[in-house]
Amino acid sequence: MPRGAGTGGLASAKEKKRKTGADIYASMMAAAIDQFGPPEVLTLHTLPVHKPGPNDVVIALHSAGVGFWDAKIRDGSWASRTVKFPLVPGADGAGFIADKGAKVRRFKTGDRVWAMRYENPKGGFYAQYVTVDASNAALAPKQLGLPEAAAAVVTGLTALQGIDDTLHMREEETVLIFGASGGVGSLAVQFAKHRGAQVIGTASGGDAKTFVQELGADEVFDARSHDAAAQLRSIAPDGIHAVLVLAGSDALEPCLDLVRPGGRIAYPNGVEPEPRKRRGIAISSYNGEAGPGEFERLEKAIAEAGLKIPIAASFPLDEAAKAHERIERGHVLGRIVLQIRP
Repeated sequence: MPRGAGTGGLASAKEKKRKTGADIYASMMAAAIDQFGPPEVLTLHTLPVHKPGPNDVVIALHSAGVGFWDAKIRDGSWASRTVKFPLVPGADGAGFIADKGAKVRRFKTGDRVWAMRYENPKGGFYAQYVTVDASNAALAPKQLGLPEAAAAVVTGLTALQGIDDTLHMREEETVLIFGASGGVGSLAVQFAKHRGAQVIGTASGGDAKTFVQELGADEVFDARSHDAAAQLRSIAPDGIHAVLVLAGSDALEPCLDLVRPGGRIAYPNGVEPEPRKRRGIAISSYNGEAGPGEFERLEKAIAEAGLKIPIAASFPLDEAAKAHERIERGHVLGRIVLQIRP
């Protein structure tokens, strides 16, 4: 049995009233691990809520994003050497400000926010509450529901910073988004299209191809097919200006042969295998970064692009293990989220 079983869907009568101040620190429910391992090591725990430092906010989370990076931390592949158990995964989410430190001026209790923090020292986002530095949070876009806001933080920042800051996409250039149907790729397609680029995406299976086309890609092909490079050559006979690599694959390198001299390749850290170096081609790795300015840019880009935030599936907090099982099966069209509160 998971710890804290019998939570009534995590929403008791008391919980339905928003807690503030000292009331929130007694305990919370969180999906956490006591050891590295397969999805079933992720179970429900009763844990203390971290009190805010002077520059922190405490967020009562409505939803949290689930990423493959969370699964890599859970199984130990990407875990920090200084990890302490129980470990609560989760790098992003959305909810309401429940408390704040004495020096925080940007927020007030009850503000609707989204937030992101990799390897947060005060615990991850698979929980009823998360405590983060105020610089890692911002007012959530009014046009997004809280599940969509939670799904759009890590993926949105990574997609936007890849397209704008790393690849510097310009109007009428051709970009290949390798892994276009995933959480980051589905947003990168839309940002690149909004910048006026000619967008080519990779997707496996008819449903994924249709999904990427509906997001605005000009062309979509299956990188796993035996003639993938030939398909790309027929789509872009003059070559491609840029590639955003979001998935490692044996099929990647033949596609990268079509990058034009002086072209650019970018990939978020964690993509494996990494693209091989090529003469005359700029290859850059990067991380999606959060901060007040980055959140402001992302909100503006979401509004301007009329961004769709595809949610592939939603799981309650006490089924976080099932969410990890789903993400490890692959072929996730968009982002998976945990719904923590009704």
